[in-house]
Amino acid sequence: MVESSLLAPLHAWLVNPLDGEVHDAIERLRRAPDVQHVAVMPDVHLAGDVCIGVAIGTTHLIYPQAVGGDIGCGVLAVPFDVSADRLAEPAIAGRVLAKLAGAVPARRWNRKMTMEPPHDLASDTLSDPRLDAVWRKQGTLELATLGSGNHFAELQVDGEDRLWLMVHSGSRAMGPAIRDFHLERAELADSCCGLRALDANSEQGRAYLHDAAWARRYAAANRQQIAMNIGTILVGTLGATLQWDLAITSDHNHVELEPHSGYPFWVHRKGAMSAAHGQWGALPGSMGTASFHVQGRGCSQALCSSAHGAGRLMSRTAARRSVTTRELQRQMAGIWYDYRRAEQLRDEAPSAYKDIRAVVRAQRELVKIVRVLRPVLNYKGV
Repeated sequence: MVESSLLAPLHAWLVNPLDGEVHDAIERLRRAPDVQHVAVMPDVHLAGDVCIGVAIGTTHLIYPQAVGGDIGCGVLAVPFDVSADRLAEPAIAGRVLAKLAGAVPARRWNRKMTMEPPHDLASDTLSDPRLDAVWRKQGTLELATLGSGNHFAELQVDGEDRLWLMVHSGSRAMGPAIRDFHLERAELADSCCGLRALDANSEQGRAYLHDAAWARRYAAANRQQIAMNIGTILVGTLGATLQWDLAITSDHNHVELEPHSGYPFWVHRKGAMSAAHGQWGALPGSMGTASFHVQGRGCSQALCSSAHGAGRLMSRTAARRSVTTRELQRQMAGIWYDYRRAEQLRDEAPSAYKDIRAVVRAQRELVKIVRVLRPVLNYKGV
């Protein structure tokens, strides 16, 4: 599959100039067949075949690598009907943390605790029996599990002292299984970019789009069930109730057909969330820094996209080399978290991420800030 392709237009909103590897990866992406537009977000960083923090537009080719493996990964933010000062007592905060570890596993549920899947997932088959087998064996088991790495559940406080929950999680085993299955059936786009593509109008292209949409629904159901389980904990410990009518939800690994500048584009976002005019989004910082609720400005040059968070500044290896347990504890001062896991959490230290406020400043054209929240209690899987 080789098509003649001009160098795609590039628009970027950056905190710092691109380093060499990121620059080279984006230049390869600009030369990929049918890539018509590339938008680079301020949280951009190197990852695999396509950088995280990038949105591209194509007319008919679908690039699974430009969506990534954790299809539908995103953020859910929902407030409680209590103020955050209810978590000020160490005994109460400790009780909440202890219950979170039991109610929101990072890895897998015990089979005795396997949940009944939502009807729209259970009733909609995937494109191949082998993917349905992954769903039955792993997907049902991992529903309402958080995952590890940068996934988290965090209790936050806004400027009016209201307590909020933010959940960042994705499609668990299902996303990588769908990506890998379809990549095996995709054609090499060309020898220079190293990416594999599917034609959106082909049977295989339609199958990928169907499965990717299914994974987005799975990821959304995963976050919702995690939030409901946490809500049950806070009803018992704080008498707090989730206010679902004020919930904000966004995801940042997906592909969908959208009109831009009068043309229909297949917009691929990898580590970038949709920011159409007036669209709500939740923009997390690191585990020790502020998060933001925003509304999109509908910037066409950015393919109506926004950064999805702070973005890594250091690789995990570099963070483990430079951040000690004591330094992590210093950076997390005033925030409740499981101190027993400090050694395993060093690569998630706030200093391993870009300055979220600098990221937000760099994309003033893309979103407007509606609400700023600071972390009160953070739970991460390891």
